[in-house]
Amino acid sequence: MDPHLLRTYVTVARLASFSAAARALGYTQSAVSQHIAALEQDLGAALLTRRPVAPTPAGERLLEHAEPLLLRLDAARADVVRMAAAPAFGLTLAASATALGARVLAALPPAGVTVRVLARDAVPAAVAAGTADLGLVDGLAAPSDPLRLPDVAPLTTYGVAEEPVRVLLPTAHPLAHRTGLRLGDLADARWLDAPDTGLPLAQLRAANGGHGFRPALRYEGTDVRVLIALVAAGHGLTLLPRTATDTTPGTTAIPLTEPRVVHRTELLHTTTPPDPARTLAQSLSAGP
Repeated sequence: MDPHLLRTYVTVARLASFSAAARALGYTQSAVSQHIAALEQDLGAALLTRRPVAPTPAGERLLEHAEPLLLRLDAARADVVRMAAAPAFGLTLAASATALGARVLAALPPAGVTVRVLARDAVPAAVAAGTADLGLVDGLAAPSDPLRLPDVAPLTTYGVAEEPVRVLLPTAHPLAHRTGLRLGDLADARWLDAPDTGLPLAQLRAANGGHGFRPALRYEGTDVRVLIALVAAGHGLTLLPRTATDTTPGTTAIPLTEPRVVHRTELLHTTTPPDPARTLAQSLSAGP
């Protein structure tokens, strides 16, 4: 399939509009229509309904393949460009909200650094596409087990930190007096769904055999302070690394005793990172 046609299709499907896709891509609306028609002819299937503009079942299946394929193409281009480009002197670090621990921050160069806090799944994509030199992503894992990351490109990964996790509750919560909590006992509690700030509910569900942990409220953001304020106000519980709960007014942090899991942070980079990124990566991968 022609990647140009595929990119046009993804844009039309995402925006649900031929005219909006034309503006976004810098094409005429007629050219966008021709791209979609050519792709449908190539595949022998209708991909979009026209009124309203929406993917057909075949179009939905193509979308599942198309976005990862286009990301891999972008990653391949960025990797080749990196190899051919002049040496970079700055450093862009993409990180999930709770991956920026004290050791990482202390290791950053004194100048020339840009830190971008992104959604967890966006961090590997940013490194693969070349918009970040290094990535830091975190999640829930068994001790010493690697994180399960999206397959966006050949990336080198290092585990750079592991620490205990805490259940964060409002101080008035009936369980706030406990010295430890088991995850299975909290499956039916009110939880905050904050996939890019707290540890994702999908990971808690997986650690509990695939059930429970229905969200009471969803927070779509990367500010840990907002998440903690939502807990303090009684909107639900969340799971955070121990260091993120050290000073949390209005809340109580209880150690998770079962299952035996940790908050793990991993460093990501391509096979050819620029010199400043390589230096930082070597420093962090060497261990404390």
